[in-house]
Amino acid sequence: MFFSLSANSSEKSFHDFSIESIVGEKINLSDYKNKVVLLVNTASQCGFTPQYSGLQKIYDRYKDENFIVLGVPSNDFNQELSNNSDVKKFCEIRFGINFPMTSIQKIRGDNAHPLYKWISSSVSIIAQPRWNFHKYLISKDGKIINWYSSMTSPTSESLIREVEDAIFN
Repeated sequence: MFFSLSANSSEKSFHDFSIESIVGEKINLSDYKNKVVLLVNTASQCGFTPQYSGLQKIYDRYKDENFIVLGVPSNDFNQELSNNSDVKKFCEIRFGINFPMTSIQKIRGDNAHPLYKWISSSVSIIAQPRWNFHKYLISKDGKIINWYSSMTSPTSESLIREVEDAIFN
């Protein structure tokens, strides 16, 4: 996987942002300091939607080790339900999701959420989301460790190895 950071990446960190939860509450990402985060843009009507099962599995496996999966529903690829309550219901009923989820967000372009604008300024063009279920592994200190395309399963050996390295080293 090709990964590079731009010069802007040192100015801010993941922890400098906040985002609205799927139920309308503010999530201060500074609350995730000293936790490893797997940030994933999601969609309910995508061919990769079954990855929710793997995301829940990895969350269950490591949540007691200061690990968070943060799902960010997005309709940027026209495959998300129309409102937050429908997304929440879908995720809970179909996949038993209990990791944190944000409200539906823009992740690309000029109207992207500031968190995703920061990501875009911090990574190479190839590391920016091209589809749903694009993943970023964020370190305990709020820096981007790596990214994974939609094709990478949340339970793939390489992703699990990097999650464990970030948690335990």
